[in-house]
Amino acid sequence: MKQTAAEIIREYGPFTGADRVHGVTFDGENVWFASGDKLHAFDPASGRTVRSIDVAAHAGTAFDGRHLFQIAEDRIQKIDPDSGRVLATIPAPGGGGDSGLTWAEGTLWVGQYRDRKIHQVDPDTGAILRTIESNRFVTGVTWIDGELWHGSWEGEESDLRRLDPQTGEVLERLEMPPGVAVSGLESDGGDQFFCGGGSSGKVRAVRRPRRGATAGSR
Repeated sequence: MKQTAAEIIREYGPFTGADRVHGVTFDGENVWFASGDKLHAFDPASGRTVRSIDVAAHAGTAFDGRHLFQIAEDRIQKIDPDSGRVLATIPAPGGGGDSGLTWAEGTLWVGQYRDRKIHQVDPDTGAILRTIESNRFVTGVTWIDGELWHGSWEGEESDLRRLDPQTGEVLERLEMPPGVAVSGLESDGGDQFFCGGGSSGKVRAVRRPRRGATAGSR
């Protein structure tokens, strides 16, 4: 297993009106994050907040190319980002113990925090299609180039970890600095991850390791 220190490229926030950061997603232009009773969007180039939506937003956030998906207590809401209207809801697989959320392969992937699981879920019905086990608390979840990554936050330690999507084996870990939490995770589709910072109210950009690059290990 590769194990390296996470390279934090940039920090955003804290943001006005957002005491905490829960889920994080990226729509190709703006970063969205959940703060409890709102969804906020900011421009990652300038760091400037560009809009917000009044909607329950307690955990993971995802974007499918057209709609936002947001965990709110024990359900997942499908939201029109233009109007802010909730179009549909499905049950969340953890019944309120859910954490990260991402979109991949036409489905939703939902982290269960204390159960240390990631579920692939039908976005129309909420039916669980597949479950992947982790060995740490699961916060954010993301897929990029066929790689499954999840954030972990347990005690005073947080990291980003790449799992074998078939076995759940940890293939790689990016260790966050002491005291720096990961409460949400999303890839920008390229060379960086956006990580929610929990009660710090910040979002951090972390460099994604290049495949084929020589990575140090300890």
